[in-house]
Amino acid sequence: MAEQYSLPDVLARLYENQLAIEAALMELVLLEEKRGSSEACDNARVALDTIGENAGHIKQGIARLGRSAGTSE
Repeated sequence: MAEQYSLPDVLARLYENQLAIEAALMELVLLEEKRGSSEACDNARVALDTIGENAGHIKQGIARLGRSAGTSE
């Protein structure tokens, strides 16, 4: 049977994926800015801002879930 992961573990991995996607998107934005494509970069920067704004909330929520899971066992 496959190993079961706790909700905080799964969410932590999703959070790590989000950070990786953010970093990759930023690399593409920087590359595209050098080529002069400002409209696409502006749109991508709006998405990056949203990712950045949500990252702290997600991290705090995961930490809270982890503490809750640890005390209920």
